[in-house]
Amino acid sequence: MVSFIISLIALIVGYFIYGKVVERSFGADENIKTPAIRLEDGVDYVPMPEWKIFLIQFLNIAGLGPIFGAILGAMFGPAAFVWIVFGCIFAGGVHDYFSGMLSVRHDGASVPEVVGKYLGEGFKKFMRVFSVILLILVGVVFVTGPAGLLATLTPKNLDKNFWLYIIFAYYILATLLPVDKLIGKVYPIFGICLLVMALGVGAKLIIDGYPIPEVVPSNLYNMHHNPFSTPLFPVLFVTIACGAISGFHSTQSPLMARCITNEKQGRRIFYGSMVAEGIVALIWAAAAMSFFAGPNGVNGVGKLNEAMISNGSNAAWAVNIICSSLLGKVGGALAILGVIACPITSGDTAFRSARLTIADSVNYKQDKIKNRLIISIPLFVIGYALTMIDFNIVWRYFGWSNQALATVVLWASAMYLVEKSKSHWIATIPAIFMTAVSVTYIIVAPEGFKLSTSIGYLVGIIGAISALILFLINIRKRQSNLEIKSNKA
Repeated sequence: MVSFIISLIALIVGYFIYGKVVERSFGADENIKTPAIRLEDGVDYVPMPEWKIFLIQFLNIAGLGPIFGAILGAMFGPAAFVWIVFGCIFAGGVHDYFSGMLSVRHDGASVPEVVGKYLGEGFKKFMRVFSVILLILVGVVFVTGPAGLLATLTPKNLDKNFWLYIIFAYYILATLLPVDKLIGKVYPIFGICLLVMALGVGAKLIIDGYPIPEVVPSNLYNMHHNPFSTPLFPVLFVTIACGAISGFHSTQSPLMARCITNEKQGRRIFYGSMVAEGIVALIWAAAAMSFFAGPNGVNGVGKLNEAMISNGSNAAWAVNIICSSLLGKVGGALAILGVIACPITSGDTAFRSARLTIADSVNYKQDKIKNRLIISIPLFVIGYALTMIDFNIVWRYFGWSNQALATVVLWASAMYLVEKSKSHWIATIPAIFMTAVSVTYIIVAPEGFKLSTSIGYLVGIIGAISALILFLINIRKRQSNLEIKSNKA
């Protein structure tokens, strides 16, 4: 319990202290007119109140990610707490702030355009394809689960396919309508519900004295029921993405970068929503580790593993039983709302972001409904076709590609700091770490090369060092080019 409380405090303190460090490093300037003001079009560039933007951004990046990922990550034990706290403050917060504010500085540009400016044309072209694929995968991942659950709660004639059609119909509306007409009205409500659910669970854990494991050296080992096939590094760092660091967030930040009216709002909206998500993840990791504990709080993580094995590693089942038990009927209603509504609200903005990413890449204005339809219809056709593929396969590939995207965005952020003659290490250090995670994961994972961890760790270290060397070489080249230009001038 003590470690849990300290972790919560650390996240809050991290926002106020390290969040300001990140803001100063970027150089937020309240005198610069934001894209929402300069480029207002009534569709995607729409000024909105800060509180509403925060809740929309929070729900955009969260959904069920910090709940499901945290529950699955809790199967590794208290090491999950360490990753959530340090990952959120020093990696996720940096990633989310820079991805949002760099978009603000570049007219609300999507992530491939921002990355391309700082890492080159090759990265821009790659990221255009990579990010759209990732966004479609997110949309698919977060439509099949809710459709299946709704089918179990409704009459037999309302089967999964019926609910797929209904959810996709909503997706189309959310993708095409002005951001303030549907997303701006619905998201704040669901964002509040997600926060209330998490804070309610957290309060019950503390009040009822649940046996939350402590972060002590003897507990910092891989407690997963199958540690050989799921090594702590790198699997934990991919399993808990939302709540620590997630590349998906960088695809969502441009949506709100087109709505903020003052650059000084960036720390509260981008870094702040990441910390809020970290708090949600921390609470759910603690709940999962302690709720299933035996008499006298014995072996909570072991019991969690047993319960998840018995229920097919179904995190939705865990959410339902924990909420219903801790919060009663209200908790049960919130659980159902969360498991159904939260993923849907991540999926719709995924498709909206995919539309904007493609539009940005071909410079195709989106002020007319016809233009939006031309891009959106093929996206939904592809998305629906992917719902026929096994969900677990789609999810596994999403997990790795998600963290790979976060890695690229961190390197781009580091290069921005270099260009501004600022210390780049606040972005470079997490970029190095996430490079090692991404490379190692693809080497050892079942959907990757399936090699041993000894090979994976070696390749991961080499990959991270190589990325750093290439980055430093690129810095030298840029500085040389600047010197040549200044001498010619």
